[in-house]
Amino acid sequence: MNFIIPDKKKKLLKLIFRLTLVFIGVVIVIFNDVFGRLDGFLEFVAFYFLVICIAISHWVFKQIKSIIRLKNEKAKTELMHLKSQVNPHFFFNMLNNLYGLVDKDSKKAQELILKLSDMMRYSIYDGEKDTVLLSEEITYLQNYIELHKMRYHKVIDIQFNIEIKDNDYEIMPLLFIILLENAFKHGVENLRAHAYVHINLVAQKNEVTFNIENNFDKMQDNEESGIGLKNLKRRLELVYPKNHILIMSKTDSVYSANLKITGL
Repeated sequence: MNFIIPDKKKKLLKLIFRLTLVFIGVVIVIFNDVFGRLDGFLEFVAFYFLVICIAISHWVFKQIKSIIRLKNEKAKTELMHLKSQVNPHFFFNMLNNLYGLVDKDSKKAQELILKLSDMMRYSIYDGEKDTVLLSEEITYLQNYIELHKMRYHKVIDIQFNIEIKDNDYEIMPLLFIILLENAFKHGVENLRAHAYVHINLVAQKNEVTFNIENNFDKMQDNEESGIGLKNLKRRLELVYPKNHILIMSKTDSVYSANLKITGL
């Protein structure tokens, strides 16, 4: 009765094969003068070295394949970790805002909670996918904007221009929300009047361009880059390593970011 499981049996056969190759090699080197006179010895040596070359090539191929697999697994694990950071970062800010609104305007707070629940549903279920439709991502951004419009008691010039010329592309979820959130957090939040956020999204010729511009209070300008922006840059490096351009610029009172993703 055979008690050796298949994996152990394979390892044992591989070990025997390797030891056999080593043994034959030692015999060839030591008894070369003796066997060298025999017919067919040169052909046997040639066949032996051919087997050695094939074995080494197979081993090298397996090592390269293993390294590539480990790198891919590491990248996927890191990407999953980065995705998990997006949701708490955004919802933590929103829940803080809702907490202060409950006593002041309970009806508006209820409306905001419903909006937020829709966004959480998308973030949790669709945010875990590798890709989503661009139209779904746009709806998510529009909900975010509507939520902020309901929250503020001041006039904000918000423009969201969308131009999709070819088709509904598939992209990595929760990409643009970081840039939109920063525009509100560092711009609208600190301005008492004349705050604006202008957004342009264009999809054509297998590429998507997202441009966002907002003004800010230069007296409260914070140069430090938050976790959200670092998160976005790393996700782009992992998923679109050679197919993205992210450019950010700032003047005395205007901040802009331009993200282009190509090869879709």
